[in-house]
Amino acid sequence: MPKRRAKSGTNASVTLFALVIVVILGLYYALTGRDPGGVFGTPTASVATQTAPVVHVPTTLNGSGAWWEVYFTDPVNVRDPANWQGSVEGRLIEKINAAQASIHIASFEFDLTPVAEALIAAKQRGVDVRWVTDDENGLGADEEPGHGQFAMLQAAGIEVRSDTRSALMHNKFWIFDGQSVWTGSTNITENGIFKQNNNVVFIKSPELAVIYEREFQEMWDGQFGPRSPSTLDDQVAVVNGSRIVVVFTSEDPALENAVIPIVQSATRSIRFLAFSFTDYPLADAMSQRWKAGVDVAGVFEKVGSETEAAELRTLMCRSVPVRQDGNPSFLHDKVIVVDDRIVITGSLNFSTNAEESNDENVIIIDNAEIARLYLQEFDRVWNLASDPEIATIACG
Repeated sequence: MPKRRAKSGTNASVTLFALVIVVILGLYYALTGRDPGGVFGTPTASVATQTAPVVHVPTTLNGSGAWWEVYFTDPVNVRDPANWQGSVEGRLIEKINAAQASIHIASFEFDLTPVAEALIAAKQRGVDVRWVTDDENGLGADEEPGHGQFAMLQAAGIEVRSDTRSALMHNKFWIFDGQSVWTGSTNITENGIFKQNNNVVFIKSPELAVIYEREFQEMWDGQFGPRSPSTLDDQVAVVNGSRIVVVFTSEDPALENAVIPIVQSATRSIRFLAFSFTDYPLADAMSQRWKAGVDVAGVFEKVGSETEAAELRTLMCRSVPVRQDGNPSFLHDKVIVVDDRIVITGSLNFSTNAEESNDENVIIIDNAEIARLYLQEFDRVWNLASDPEIATIACG
């Protein structure tokens, strides 16, 4: 009997202990959504978790929080301009709303009324808002149906200047309060944010902002193209241990001086996403690294890759793995990732005009965490892309 009572008491203790553990785990699960050890089974994924996120939250922090953010457009799931709050446009408006002193913009195209309204509100609260754009595709296009946003800015007292050249003012960068920079491939348009594949990198760094402010001021003062002053030696910043190099064309040849040497230095991998890729020296550098055993792969925008000038043929005929994008609109990225750590992005298409005539910016970031997100986006785009039809490409 005593043994039986002891056994019964032990079972009761174990049962109570187990109940306490289950309650604790249940509270943890309810508060965090995490299921330690699979106690509660695998929940069915919600619609929110089934779709690709638009915003990739950085994991590298400094004392005051994240010093960088990376965004990709999501034309599969985020394609309604009326619901802009959860899009890249929404993230940009957050930056505008937070600005306290200045917003200086060098951006090619514009047709987003909510962005115009946010800039006007910033101007009304005393923020110095100025915009440099392209004459034809910026101010000229403002008279077309669905446009008029530059006119809204001007009516509110915001000055907008253009390049007045046949070549393009093709930049897409924003500087906030002289403290942070927004750049990448994304035009501030419905197509750019809701239809095309694009990317944005946002970096909090006064040192980097100084570099972009100097270029903005040159253009604001009417200095465009290859005759504008070069300050290449002063366009390097180290932010929390990550080296960042900026190149502005056409005063400095970005492909020749920066991009191709980095590609040639690759020892493990090269990945690229390209709207326009017509530069043979870059294609040759990639194919030479492939021949040397480096893992090379890339996605071309479909329509552009089928032109006579495109380098799809060069790479494909040398057996480099390449695909054509599956977006019914455009793959508009201009991205190269080297050795899983160096990200090259910006407004520069891989072409002679971009290199020698246009006003463009290239930003080169040595940071493995940022590179990881760009590689994830590459994998997503690659999986939606298709192999070119070999029969349509004549390899000599």
